[in-house]
Amino acid sequence: MNRFLLITLSLFLSFLAQAQEQQAQPDSSMAEIMIREVEVLPEGNIKGMLLVNKDIKDELEGAVTNMYNFRYERAEKQFKSLRRRYPEHPMPYFLMGLSQWWKIVPTNIQTLQYDDLFFAYMDTTIQKAERIYEKDEKNFEAAFFLAAAHGFEARLHSERSNWRKATVASKNAIEYMEKAKSGNGLSPEFLFGESLFNYYSIWIHENYKMLRPVLLFFPSGDKRLGIKQLRYVANNGFYTATEAKLFLMKIYSEEGNLAEALRVAQDLAIRYPDNAYFQRFYARLLFVQGHFTMAEHTSLDLLDKLEKNKPGYEAVGGRYASYILGYINQNKYRDFTKAKKYYRDVIKYAEMTGERDSGYYLNSFLNLARIAEQEKDLKEAKRYYTIVINNSEKKSDNFKEARAFLKANKKI
Repeated sequence: MNRFLLITLSLFLSFLAQAQEQQAQPDSSMAEIMIREVEVLPEGNIKGMLLVNKDIKDELEGAVTNMYNFRYERAEKQFKSLRRRYPEHPMPYFLMGLSQWWKIVPTNIQTLQYDDLFFAYMDTTIQKAERIYEKDEKNFEAAFFLAAAHGFEARLHSERSNWRKATVASKNAIEYMEKAKSGNGLSPEFLFGESLFNYYSIWIHENYKMLRPVLLFFPSGDKRLGIKQLRYVANNGFYTATEAKLFLMKIYSEEGNLAEALRVAQDLAIRYPDNAYFQRFYARLLFVQGHFTMAEHTSLDLLDKLEKNKPGYEAVGGRYASYILGYINQNKYRDFTKAKKYYRDVIKYAEMTGERDSGYYLNSFLNLARIAEQEKDLKEAKRYYTIVINNSEKKSDNFKEARAFLKANKKI
């Protein structure tokens, strides 16, 4: 439970500085809300703030698009160019840190390969931003980067079970999030963190009663407003637009609004066709909504990129795609040979990443058992059903199905 709380808190405190390929037109329905909901309108000098510099946005549009498409070397070359010109500004270091983060994400945050470099860049972001903030406490751009870097560090520390560091980083992120609010009326980028806080503070309250006393120490949220703010950032932001879409996709999916989740997922998958994370999320949403032809096409493309060792394409995505293709071949085409091959690939990929508790892993054994039974290979069916019964909850349908078969075929 503590791990979930820290991950969730650090998640919605993470202000992300990443760009979408092109800016959408402003959402006029949010224009009045922006002024009404911002507690403090911008004060102070915005000179030198790269977040609102149009020339910098134009320059970095291709760089961050490359990062989202997992063309890391190209993206980092452009980020380093920005660093040479602005060595004392936190933005280039933050972007370099984000590039490391997106190398970690496709592995379900399992790989440790990029941790040291990630923390080094985020620590440097904090140092650079602190120097600016110490000179001018009204510099909400510096507060933005302090909240962002601390939030990201909290997220990874919590994933690595470094609870003390995660707690300290989360506390710092909350402090600077409040100070960064001063920029909300100036740019959608500054609104992103508040929108996540508004949504998830209520979501935690609704889903985890034991954590409600903890939430008394945080500002009150507004779930409906949080979603509306996220939509505004997604449609009007530059650096944070894609991350806002990512969270909207997850929120819509969790709330059962699968049509909207699919719409956002499709936009991300088309906009960033080489992003393995977006592609596998899109494939899964297509699959669960019965769009089997598109799910098949997307999954085959994902596996093709995995076989070609394209950056970001890992065993996790292979597990998703293989299960989808196994199911389609089993139930749509009735091609049991292909279905068995894909289900065995699911098992292989899950064991590679140590994710034997995933639903796709156990269901692959179940479907292999069903196919074996249909093919009259009862010994093979018994072997698979034995694995299912030994790894299923006793009240689950999987357990009951396996028990029924094993009971009826004791002599095999």
